[in-house]
Amino acid sequence: MPRLTKRRKEAEAQLEKGKLYPLEEATRLLKDLTQVKFDATVDLAVRLGVDSRKADQMVRGLVTLPHGTGKELRVLALVTADKASEAQAAGADFVGLDDCIAKIKEGWVAFDVVVATPSVMGKVGPLGRILGPRGLMPNPKTGTVTPNVGKAIGAVKSGQIDFKVGRYGIVHASIGKVSFDADKIRDNAAELIHALVKMKPAAVKGTYMRRIYLSSTMSPSIAVDPKSV
Repeated sequence: MPRLTKRRKEAEAQLEKGKLYPLEEATRLLKDLTQVKFDATVDLAVRLGVDSRKADQMVRGLVTLPHGTGKELRVLALVTADKASEAQAAGADFVGLDDCIAKIKEGWVAFDVVVATPSVMGKVGPLGRILGPRGLMPNPKTGTVTPNVGKAIGAVKSGQIDFKVGRYGIVHASIGKVSFDADKIRDNAAELIHALVKMKPAAVKGTYMRRIYLSSTMSPSIAVDPKSV
């Protein structure tokens, strides 16, 4: 079992064992607990009372965080020539098709999001073995396969994230940076939680929102009281 560092022990000592913290208090405490020399990422993990193996209990969607993620995402637009200017005007960092596909096959993956039009997916499909494991494959369910590439790119740049419940019923997402004001972290967390509540599958019985944890890079997790959101 790995030994806890002195800094980690001090951070955990500030948490009251078994306590569920109101979201507003948790966001303020998180900033105090994070003692690193870089701008740590803030993560939210929500355990839902769903069985993700069942199609009628799958939870997946998009949400635009009111204060963005704090990360400048590099967007690749795989589009035909008639869509190139629209993609560039929306802020895409890389625009192309055949030339970009060739570079990706050679190992180039210097981007965070890929947006494509439906008409080019026949060419993009074979890239699944490269982009898929990295979570970069464009998908209609995440809004990254669309004829309206300008709108999709603008949404990504403004702080839109996609989320999907995992095998064990947990939704995990990055919702900002520790340098954000506590109120901004709270707003972003609340936006994602509210989106999950709205997407509660009709087939789910019993407690839906089971556990919520807020953490940052290298900080202990803070248990959040779902009733406070």
